[in-house]
Amino acid sequence: MSCEIEISGLIKTFGDNTVLNGIDLCLTPGERVAIIGPSGTGKSTLLRCLNFLDRPDAGRITLGDLTVDAARADKPEILALRRRTGFVFQNYALFANMTARQNIMEGLTTVRGWTPEKARARADEILGQIGLGDRGDSYPSGMSGGQQQRVGIGRAMALDAELMLFDEPTSALDPEWVGEVLDLIRKIADGRQTMLIVTHEMQFAREIADRVIFMEGGRIVEQGPPSQIFGNAQDDRTRAFLRRVG
Repeated sequence: MSCEIEISGLIKTFGDNTVLNGIDLCLTPGERVAIIGPSGTGKSTLLRCLNFLDRPDAGRITLGDLTVDAARADKPEILALRRRTGFVFQNYALFANMTARQNIMEGLTTVRGWTPEKARARADEILGQIGLGDRGDSYPSGMSGGQQQRVGIGRAMALDAELMLFDEPTSALDPEWVGEVLDLIRKIADGRQTMLIVTHEMQFAREIADRVIFMEGGRIVEQGPPSQIFGNAQDDRTRAFLRRVG
């Protein structure tokens, strides 16, 4: 199996609370992996540790030819890792004082070092792809939740990242906007973009994922194809969780 990203022995603690307790995971190129499990079990923290929004206490992260030791990573290594990942937040995390276009441009100019002209052209291309070609000059306050999240996804898309990380991308949305955001993620997935998606949408995980991971207590309890996890889970904890969420 050819790993595009490999996580080895990832540990993260907050005070006396061990949130990630030795995570090992390998993703192959183009694989879509959904992470499910109870709240507070480390799912979002795992994603945040992968691009050092939260710094892991121990472990290694390998992405392509780049390997980062969590305990010793310096700023250039962290920046190199972030250049290869795109992150989509639960709560959009857009800059309120920037237009949709400027929000998409921001990572291209600050992380990639592109000129404003080149970044603007790429941002306009992305706006068209996410169905917001006429909203480039709109500010977040004038956009629906679904539109804001599409801009957040567009910002991640613009980086042409090797790995896209989605942290419960529909959890902050009103029900009326969930469908449009899930449709956009499906469209990206159809291009065989490597994805790691934390989601509470079980049907979406079943449809989009090549593999589903169930986490509890900071550990990976069980993983397998959706047909196995949702139809024939092997671990009692997985079965109990799926019964609770219906």
